[in-house]
Amino acid sequence: MNLRLKERFGKKFDEEIRFFKGWRSNMKAVGAITPTSSIAARRMASVIDTGSGLPVLELGPGTGVITKAILDHGVAPEQLVSVEYSSDFYNQLLKRFPTVEFINGDAFNLGTTLGRRASDQFDCVICAVPLLTIPMHRRVALIEDLLTRVPVGRPVVQISYGPRSPVANMPDRFRTEQLDFIMRNIPPARLWIYRKTH
Repeated sequence: MNLRLKERFGKKFDEEIRFFKGWRSNMKAVGAITPTSSIAARRMASVIDTGSGLPVLELGPGTGVITKAILDHGVAPEQLVSVEYSSDFYNQLLKRFPTVEFINGDAFNLGTTLGRRASDQFDCVICAVPLLTIPMHRRVALIEDLLTRVPVGRPVVQISYGPRSPVANMPDRFRTEQLDFIMRNIPPARLWIYRKTH
């Protein structure tokens, strides 16, 4: 095995150990037992319009797999605002991506969490917050809040591990569609998109 391959496997192993420790310490705040696969992360990042001139909002970056996919998609680090609830993950993210704007806070209280960026518009939202552990009325409130932060027609992308959308379909308020089903993720993941209807 060449040195480069060893480094890649070593990095991935370290990432999974950090993720597992975070999962063990707060099982409700971390929705899966392993980090999001790079395949799922790239698919989520694919919805970003890098020509919009707007920043991207990421929620629940965890160990940074999706953050990396967003940057690899062409988003400049200073154009990414990322909110992480876990202080442990947050501190690791600051070291790994020093030029991204990370905020240690609650995605369900963005008016406060985003601080000076609370009134900003974003191109889209890439969300890996584990919604299935949250009551439905709070999930709906989160999606509706996120949709006020993006232009009409732009997406909020959510990763989930259940067979149905984690947020009840409300066609009079927002449109729901499945973006993809990623088998090469543990567990297999569904990606959902929410958009304003008007």
